Amino acid sequence: MMDTLFSTQGIMVMLLGAYAVAMWMFLTSAPKVHTVMVSDVEGARDFYEGMLSLPVAEIPLHYYYNYEQSLGTAGIDPMYLSSSIGSTTARGNGNDGLWYQLKKNTQLHVISGASLGEKERDRHVCFDRDCLDQILLRVQTRGLKHKIRREKPLNFLVKDYAGRVIELAEVAN
Repeated sequence: MMDTLFSTQGIMVMLLGAYAVAMWMFLTSAPKVHTVMVSDVEGARDFYEGMLSLPVAEIPLHYYYNYEQSLGTAGIDPMYLSSSIGSTTARGNGNDGLWYQLKKNTQLHVISGASLGEKERDRHVCFDRDCLDQILLRVQTRGLKHKIRREKPLNFLVKDYAGRVIELAEVAN
């Protein structure tokens, strides 16, 4: 029995098993990440850090690689996207943009790529209803002036401290 366990094949099986356990632990502990595309990243920083007081988060390790493939921008209405969405500067490699802690194991990744809305409004576009629900809840609990324009898909406006209107829109993919 011990000869089989410590043979080359036995050691390989043990190493593969250890690798599988390590990968499972890594993937199950990784935070859920919501991505929001914005028309103005610096304005978004003022909104998420200043108005919503979201804490800055560390970039999760699983976002360092193959980030472009996870964006899923194929089925998006082009009205929401700026012309730079196809460039590498708009998407980067996952290190670009802003990272915030939305909940205990949920992060918000803010990247450029959305077009301006009507009346030159800053627009924040998200593909996940849960993400926008969490942002709306934060807006409401902080007592910020807002207006829900549509429930499905969710679309609401928030007025920032400078009086500018920010549109947050859910986009079905």
